[in-house]
Parts: sequence; C-alpha cells; structure tokens
Amino acid sequence: METAVKTPHYNLSEEEEKKEIVRQYRALLRCLKPKLKHGDRELLRLAFEMAADAHKTMRRKSGEPYILHPIAVARICVEEIGLGVRSTICALLHDTVEDTDLTLEDIERAFGAEIARIIDGLTKIANVVDTNTTQQAENFKKILLTLTDDPRVILIKLADRLHNMRTLDSMKREKQLKISSETVYVYAPLAHRMGLYTIKTEMEDLAMKYLEPDIYREIARKLAETKRERTRYINEFIKPIKEGLEKAGLKVEVFGRPKSIHSIWNKMKKKAVAFEEVYDLFAIRVILDSAPEREKEDCWKAYSMITDMYIPSPERLRDWLSNPKSNGYEALHTTVMGAQGKWVEVQIRTKRMNEIAEKGLAAHWKYKEGASEESRFDKWFTQIREALSQDVNSIDFLQDFKTSFLTEDIYVYTPKGDVKMLPIGATALDFAFSVHSAVGSKCIGAKVNHKLVPISHKLRSGDQIEIITSSKQKPHEDWLNFVVTTKAKTKIKDALKEEKRKIGEEGKYALQKKLEGMGVSVSQANIEEVMNFYKQPSPLDLYYQIAVKNIDLKDLKEEFQVSGDKLIVPKPQKTEPEVKPQEADHVRANQKKDNELIIFGESSDRIVYTLANCCKPIPGDDVFGFVSTGKGLIIHRTNCPNAARLMSNFGHRVVKTKWAKNKEISFLTGVKILGLDDVGVIHKITNLISGEMKINIAALTVEAKEGLFEGNVKLFVHDKEELDELVTRLKKLPGIEGVERYDMELV
Repeated sequence: METAVKTPHYNLSEEEEKKEIVRQYRALLRCLKPKLKHGDRELLRLAFEMAADAHKTMRRKSGEPYILHPIAVARICVEEIGLGVRSTICALLHDTVEDTDLTLEDIERAFGAEIARIIDGLTKIANVVDTNTTQQAENFKKILLTLTDDPRVILIKLADRLHNMRTLDSMKREKQLKISSETVYVYAPLAHRMGLYTIKTEMEDLAMKYLEPDIYREIARKLAETKRERTRYINEFIKPIKEGLEKAGLKVEVFGRPKSIHSIWNKMKKKAVAFEEVYDLFAIRVILDSAPEREKEDCWKAYSMITDMYIPSPERLRDWLSNPKSNGYEALHTTVMGAQGKWVEVQIRTKRMNEIAEKGLAAHWKYKEGASEESRFDKWFTQIREALSQDVNSIDFLQDFKTSFLTEDIYVYTPKGDVKMLPIGATALDFAFSVHSAVGSKCIGAKVNHKLVPISHKLRSGDQIEIITSSKQKPHEDWLNFVVTTKAKTKIKDALKEEKRKIGEEGKYALQKKLEGMGVSVSQANIEEVMNFYKQPSPLDLYYQIAVKNIDLKDLKEEFQVSGDKLIVPKPQKTEPEVKPQEADHVRANQKKDNELIIFGESSDRIVYTLANCCKPIPGDDVFGFVSTGKGLIIHRTNCPNAARLMSNFGHRVVKTKWAKNKEISFLTGVKILGLDDVGVIHKITNLISGEMKINIAALTVEAKEGLFEGNVKLFVHDKEELDELVTRLKKLPGIEGVERYDMELV
C-alpha cells in the first residue's frame, strides 16, 4: 500500500538508485540464507524481477523507487516474523495485482496456486474502501476469511502495515491520523493476538508518536535522561540472579529491557501517576536453555530461586506455563521488590517459549508437532470461522470482532471439568451460548463456583460454571447490553428478529388491507414509500411498529395521494438542517479538498463547528474535524476516547484542523485535583486560579474523606498553554498530590 517515507535516498542518481535496490535485495537474501532449498534462489530472483519491472515507473511520495517498499516488507516477514521463502515471494509481489498491470493469472503461472491465493488475499485487504462503515466491515470480514484459510496473509499484511507506520513522516497530517488510528484500533490488537508482541508494541508506539506527539516526545526524553541510571540498576539487579541460577546448573541468559512508551503512558493514565512514579519502567527477562521435557520444572526452579533473593508481590504472579494464552504464549511473570524500594517485573521462559513470544504464529507452526491436542491457535481460528459464518449485520461486526477475538482470554470450566476459552469481560450468558445456542436462549441464571449468580455476572479465569435453564425463558433485547461474544450477540439478534417477524405478521396484514382499501397494489415500491414516510429502516420494522400500535395507519389517506396503482407523497418530508447552507457548503468543500486548512479563532465566524463533549478540546490541543451528518463539523482531540474508532471507520469524513490564536474566546475545560485535606488548601487553589491567573471558575466541587480531598474544577481557559501553566502551578502548591485534566464529559 502506498505511503510516504523520508529517506536519505530520494536524491540519488539513477545509477546509485539501482545499486541501492540491489543492495537491499542482497540483504534480504542474506537473512533468508538458512532457509534456502534447491531452486529457491531462482524463484526469489523471478519474484524480485517481476515486482521491480511492474513497479518500475512508480515512486513513493519521498521520491524513492517504489520497489524498496516490498523489499522492506519482505525483510520484516523474514527477520521479525520468521516467515520463509514462499511468504517472501508473496511479500515482494504483494502490491503488484492492486497497483500494476500484473494479474493473478500471471502470478499463478509463475509460482503456482498457493502463492496466487495469498496474493489474492492481500489484494482484497488492500482494497478496503472506507466509503462507509458497512463496507469497511465487509472487507474486514473478507480479510478474516482469508486469515482462517491461510494465516500468512495477515502476517504479511502486518509487515506491510508496520513498514507504512515506520515511514509515515512525509504523509499529510490527516492521513497520518487515519493510518495511526486504524493501526491502534485493528492491526496492533491483531498482532498481539498473533503473538507478535514486539510488532504490536512498535505499532502502538509509532501510532502514539502521531496521535499524541507531545506526550510521546516527553516520555521519550525522560526515558533517555534516565537511561544510564536504569542500566546501572538493571545490571546490579541481574548479577545475583545470573550467578545463582548458573551455580544451580541452569543454562541461562538474563537481560533487561525498557517498557514501551505506549505502555508507560497507559500506566500513567490508569494509575493517575507521573512518569517518575511508574515503578516498573523495565522488565527483566530470564531465558533458560532447557530440554523439552524439563522446561516447566526449570522455569519453576528459577522462579523459586529468584523469589528467595527478592520478595515477590503475591498478587502479581502470572502462570502461563500451566495454561498458555490462546496465541501460544508461555511464561511465568512475577513482580519482585528490588533495591531502593523499586518493583521489578521478571519474566521467566525457555528459548522455545521466547521464540514463540517474539515470532508468534510463525514460530508456533515450527514447533507444532503432530500432537493430537488441537492447538489453541486452531481453536481460535475455528471460533472465527464460526463467527464469520453467522449472518451478522456488518456495522456491528468490527466492534464485535474486537471485543470477541482481539482481547485477552480467560479460561473457565464446565461442571465436568472441560476448559472453555472466552474473551475478558465475558458473562455467564456468553458461556451459556458457547455451550450451545439452545442453552443460551433458555438461560435464567448460573452457578459460578457453586454460588448462584445472575446471567450478567462477569466471569474470571478459573471459574467453574453450571448453567440453569427454563423452558419458559426467551432472549430479551437488554441481553445485548452485557454479552461480548459474537456468537451470543448473533444468536440473540436472530431470536429477537424471529420474534419481531412473528409479531410483524399482524402489521403486514393490516397494511395490506389498508392499501387494498385505498385501491393500490401491495407492491414493493408502495411498501417502500410507506416505510420511508414513517422513517423505518426495513419493511420488518414497519410491520412491527404497525403491529405494536406505534404507527397508526389512519393517517395514510391524508398523507398520500393515489396515482393509478401508486402511492405518492405530496410534500416530501423536510428536516430543517442545523447548519446554514453557505456554511454547510464550506464544510463540504473542506471534505472534498482535504488539504485545505480550517482555522479556528479569527475566522471562526465563517464556519459552524461544535466542540465534542466527549473530550472538550481547547486551543493548542491536537485536534481533527469530523463531518457528522446533521451537526456539521465536530472537533475532537486526537487522543479522545472515540478518536481511534471515528478515524479508522470514517476516515473520509476526517478534516484537518488547526487553531488560530484568539485571546477573545474562552473554552470550558476541567481539572481534577487530589491532595491532603489541610486547612486553607481550597483557599490556596481558588486564589491561584482566580486571583493570580485571572481564570474564571464555572463550578467547583470538593469531596473530603479520611484526610484526603478530591476537587473537580470546571473553568474557562483561552488555550492549552494557559491550562498547562495552571496544572504546573497547582502541582507546586503544598499538599497537592496530583492534578489532571478531565477526559470525560463536562456538561
């Protein structure tokens, strides 16, 4: 897929360019060397020459030859995902069918049906056209169908997306936002699910670099500043572990690695702490060289010795040896107290487990022997196939897929002790539907670990569940509010639709009688006319609303005219637009011409816009405009909780926006203040805000409890600079522990 890149090569001469392409191709061959069999070199050469020839007239936005992109994607496939020769051929050719004159038939003639099928899958993914969510979800479905057919498609696509993220610098701002949001919304969770932790982490960090540049730079700077001190601490921490384990006869490698910027930021948000207070900025990895039959024993032995040296936090032990994750991940994680009162995360695994953790699915295949037990990956694929075979409304599909398949898993047990794998957040009702659709439909409650619970009860790993059913029970609409699995949602919707259809039969009959009474036929065109008039999304909804008396057909004669055999609405229903015509045109112009800049402040009278309530942007925030139907332009912060969903699903409606300086207008925002409940502390806060900084306070609520207070202040500021200065000065007040900006709705 085309993206721009800033590289040192864009101003090379034709001769130097050719040398650079050959140099990159040779580097690719070098990393493939251990995997090459007889005849592979010739096939690779053919794929490279076909791709180079097909892309010969194409350049990337930076000016460099396009062929460098497929070579880079192929190298990621080999070096970082661990794929082999056939996948490399597919990576080299992955953009040819979409962007050049080369056809699938050409590829099949040269390389056979398997490679042609993978390229076809990659082309389907590349053709995701986001004209609307339905289309995007439909295409996403196609991706997943191909994934279950041959997972290499998605692995090559992840490599393609990673290279695009690494080379996103020269793209337009709105394109950067869209691609980054899509990456964080779908591709990073997919990489995680495939067990590609390193790629998932890099994708999240790169997306954050564009979505929240200021915070990204700030954390990166602080990590760089503390690097020397951290390295010294890690080395001192590791020394006794390495010596102790080697003395006990274990072959071991021990090293430390910093946490990713994205995960540090998540910790800071979740725990509402500053960078300096994030205790586990690094993790220690203990990798054992163990024989397959001794792996578990050696890991637990290492754990026992490490927890003798350092005191562990009992609630932070994670045992993925006994129950590996569905993506094949196996390890023991514990958090121990190191010197200077610092908590350190320690991950214990063997070389085999480490390769699976680094290379995910590809390594999982390598180690998969002819075992009779169905692997967890295969179970996951089976579940996806099952979900895709359901007739699901595409609009909900992407969201359902994320909650059902891209989250972590929990393991629960049936009364007979069989293990079921469910996503985190799954309820007793999800479990019931996973047993059988009929069990789910009749479920009235459950016993979790022998205690009676409601059907909405959220399950935890290790729970044993017994479902209680009743023949009188049937699915209810509110069930959709708490189930998370696609299977449960689909079955509930199907049952509700069937119920609606039964009730709707009466409405259908009533409408037929009415139309015949007016002397017109019961044709599809006439039913659609009535459906549109009453603003019903489908004939079924229309019949249902008539049956439950929400629509009175008495009005039909007054509202419609009869012309021959047809119903005609005399006056089309007009809804008053909320945006003035000339302003709406201005919005549409921006939508079409996406490089046009909208400036708020001095020229704000020219365009109608509203500030999103979900994130309350203020001047200085990184923002984007979203063209909504009916409400004109809505401005969101790029780190708004809804931003990733909007930008990845409705990219065509995203408009680049920028603030102009205007000190005349104030914007409502809010801060949350935590501190010690000391005498006069509230006076100090209000004096700083109103007295010293002359900022208007809109509302102030304070709750004091057991010596601590939490204050919520709504205030009017001119821009982000003013808010940042206020936060900095509030933090300096004695007794104040933390100050953070609201991220929730303020009104």
